[in-house]
Amino acid sequence: MHNTQPMQAVADRYVDDKKFAGIEWQVQVGGEEFLSGRAGVADVASARPIPDGALYRIYSMTKPVVSVLALILIEQGKLRLYDLVQQFDPSFAKLRVLTAQGQVQPLLRPVMVEDLLTHRAGFSYEFIPGCHVSQYYREAEIIADGSRSLAAMMAALAEQPLAFQPGSAWRYSVCTDVLAHVCERAGGGSLAELLHIHIFAPLGMQDTAFTVPADKRERLMSVYGVGDLRALPALDITPQVLEPMDVDDMHPLDNPDFQRGGHGLYSTLADYSAFARMLLSGRADDGRVLLSRNMLSLLRSNRIPAAQLPLSIGPNVLAGYGWGLIGRVMMDLGQAMALSGEGEFGWAGAASTYFWVDPAERMSGVIMTQFLGATLPLSDDMRAAAYQALP
Repeated sequence: MHNTQPMQAVADRYVDDKKFAGIEWQVQVGGEEFLSGRAGVADVASARPIPDGALYRIYSMTKPVVSVLALILIEQGKLRLYDLVQQFDPSFAKLRVLTAQGQVQPLLRPVMVEDLLTHRAGFSYEFIPGCHVSQYYREAEIIADGSRSLAAMMAALAEQPLAFQPGSAWRYSVCTDVLAHVCERAGGGSLAELLHIHIFAPLGMQDTAFTVPADKRERLMSVYGVGDLRALPALDITPQVLEPMDVDDMHPLDNPDFQRGGHGLYSTLADYSAFARMLLSGRADDGRVLLSRNMLSLLRSNRIPAAQLPLSIGPNVLAGYGWGLIGRVMMDLGQAMALSGEGEFGWAGAASTYFWVDPAERMSGVIMTQFLGATLPLSDDMRAAAYQALP
């Protein structure tokens, strides 16, 4: 174990300033623990300490997990990057594009699996500022309704217009939910079953799931934040206050029908660290291969043409990053606006969870906390502290 001071100091400062309730982190180098720690509490009102095996709603950190499932199915010959979504669900054959000028256009080509993995299918989200199809998503409660099944969500989504022609732009979206639907059809099981068989069981991720059984509820971290996920990312920088939030409508605790590709998993620091660590070698700790060396190279390669860069989610620009098959990938350090490394990749969740993998440093890191709509750079500051601690 190395000196944890740099990361501890950052976390303590954010907790002491009452910007986050509780923060946990773990950084591994070469598969061995390098830095780890925690700060704060699980719940501010009760001062309940962070429990061992604390459970977090990881929101969009569900996406890389589901994307890896798709890559595993590709390696098994059950799925291909060029497969068409409508092969798996014919309702997507009727998709049309609604232009920003209000014209309805037929698709120039169908949506492919690769479009889903790279967020270039033409789908959107309720909360993307300035997106002309977001209002339709809001009316149809595409992500807001956590009571319906993935299949029911897909039926509603297939009725909505695309925001642009497939492949012509990058827009963060429900693409990974559609990918999950495709994985169910290609893999021959429910999303939860497929994730358990191909990822959670081999990696020993015992606490990662779409539901939290009653005997684990006391390990659940309280969620804080400002406003509603549908309003993220906020255009106005509001002060970050520890307001408790009830997110059960969109992110239920115990609905067996609730399975999503883009959000919805509960996980722990240890579980997600096992997933991040696997992305360095493609292997579980027992040597079992989840992803081949060539697939690792493929997933870490930028697939976004220069004309579609820089990537942005509303006002938030991902400077220097392209997008591989599971998330952002640092392709131009000369554009980076926070400490990183060439080829560093990973993603984040709406409640401020974050992970990164740096192949050159053989480093993987996970930061867990629960604040929706954070405006403060916790992840950048924590990651910088981790790089600072390297020998």
